[in-house]
Amino acid sequence: MLNIIVTERELWSKDWATFLFIFCFILIAIARATYGNRFNDFAKLGVSDKYIKIYKDNNNLLNGFTIPLFIVQIISFTFLIQLTLSYFGMAEKTDWITFVQLFTLICVFITSKYLIEKIIAVCFNIEEFADMFNLQKVSYRTYIGFLLLPVTFILFYNQPPQTFIIYILLGIIFTGIIISYIVSLRLYQNLILGKLFYFILYLCTLEIAPYYFMYYWFTNSK
Repeated sequence: MLNIIVTERELWSKDWATFLFIFCFILIAIARATYGNRFNDFAKLGVSDKYIKIYKDNNNLLNGFTIPLFIVQIISFTFLIQLTLSYFGMAEKTDWITFVQLFTLICVFITSKYLIEKIIAVCFNIEEFADMFNLQKVSYRTYIGFLLLPVTFILFYNQPPQTFIIYILLGIIFTGIIISYIVSLRLYQNLILGKLFYFILYLCTLEIAPYYFMYYWFTNSK
């Protein structure tokens, strides 16, 4: 007797990711073609603060250059989180529903955090500092997301990496974020010293606590 075993085939399981990667590379290409000089300065952000000094005006936070690269940043970090969860057996890296959930969570987190920052800045009369500090953070984190895109592309389409590679990658990202804070403190030290108490409150409330709660949520959701 012929036994027929029916198995589910996952057709085009990675097509959604391919589309997103192509979409990100198109956004980068458009940004480079439209803002050539600015893109070149941005690409050197890891070794030079020229970009920060030139485009430090708050009007540069939302424009035709920063918005596409900000989208690239969110997609890159979403892929990284999904790949990390997949490596630890908490998600499937090819599950587009998980990607949408993580993408939405990150967008809500960033939007909520930004609105709370604005409210606190207005209450403590530190709007100027908060806007400049936020612009600095966005620039460096967008740069990290920009560099992270080809890394997540390689990791997604290859076998799961060794444990040390994941930890090294996360360590490099964490180090980059810490360095961006140090650069910000150096550039705005005079402004910070004048409002030191508010800066410490701002740092603890909006820069440490949210990420701690995110870490706690992920580590306890296994």
